[in-house]
Amino acid sequence: MSEPAVVVGPERARPDDPAPPARAPRGRRVPLVSRLRRDWQMLAMVAPGFLVLLIFSYLPIAGNVIAFQDYNPYLGDNPWAAFTHSNWIGFGQFQLLFDDPAFWDAFRNTLAITAFQLVFFFPLPILLAVMLHNLLSSRLRGLVQTVVYLPHFFSWVLVVSFFVAMLGGAGLLAQTMREAGMQPWNVMTNPDTFIVLVTAEAVWKDVGWGTIVFLAALSTIDQNLYEAAAADGAGRWRRLWHITLPGLRPVVVLLLILRLGDALSVGFEQFLLQRDAVGRQAAEVLDTFVYHFSIATGNYGYGAAAGLFKAVVGLVLILAANRVAHLLGERGIYSKS
Repeated sequence: MSEPAVVVGPERARPDDPAPPARAPRGRRVPLVSRLRRDWQMLAMVAPGFLVLLIFSYLPIAGNVIAFQDYNPYLGDNPWAAFTHSNWIGFGQFQLLFDDPAFWDAFRNTLAITAFQLVFFFPLPILLAVMLHNLLSSRLRGLVQTVVYLPHFFSWVLVVSFFVAMLGGAGLLAQTMREAGMQPWNVMTNPDTFIVLVTAEAVWKDVGWGTIVFLAALSTIDQNLYEAAAADGAGRWRRLWHITLPGLRPVVVLLLILRLGDALSVGFEQFLLQRDAVGRQAAEVLDTFVYHFSIATGNYGYGAAAGLFKAVVGLVLILAANRVAHLLGERGIYSKS
């Protein structure tokens, strides 16, 4: 008489089945002391940069407390005592700031210059990088890169002096117009064209330097894509539109978000040097406003309130732009996943 068959379910195994392999034990967390001993060389290398960042970037954040005080640096026996001896006034500095017409003039000028440069300056490094990348001669490419990078290392004093020599009342343009019997045009003192002037100065100084990131991004694009597209009959412009620009899009989005976060900081020295020539109504931006109405007058709490307002607006712009980038399918500067 035969034995009844044993039905084996999905969770039961036959007696002669091999045992399942044992799970590999999870790796134990390495203690902090062991990690410090293991990586002390790398930690020693990054320590100087970390200290510079801590001292000059993070510790000064505590100084924002004076935006809520009637701060007087001469109170107390030492500079640190001034923080505790100054009267706390809450949002009084911000109320004075928002009631000041000069602040809103500087705010409007800053936004206008930022928007103008975002449209007419931001795309130029991309175009220059694409042009340099498509040059066949590496020697010519290196020469052009050297020429366009060089102005970045000039100070704003030298840049403004160069434009004065070219476009000022006694500059080359004015002299040429006089010799032609025309009324000379002093571009450097015209408030109506000041926004174009400062954008042209920024382009001449930094457009070459801005191409470095985009050239690095172009070098990461797979060359096989270009060869396959060319084999399929795609011309230069179609390869540019369907391969090059999509390859640059993540970097463009990242830099655009960072630029928006720095939208209220269009520069200080460039505008300070030309403010008297064109007038405060045209050349006053938030950075020069803080200098003239806070640092020069000793009202440090007032300037701290303006700086804190800039930081909050920049943070809001970064978060909003990053959110829009996520909606468009880009990673942005950070991602939750």
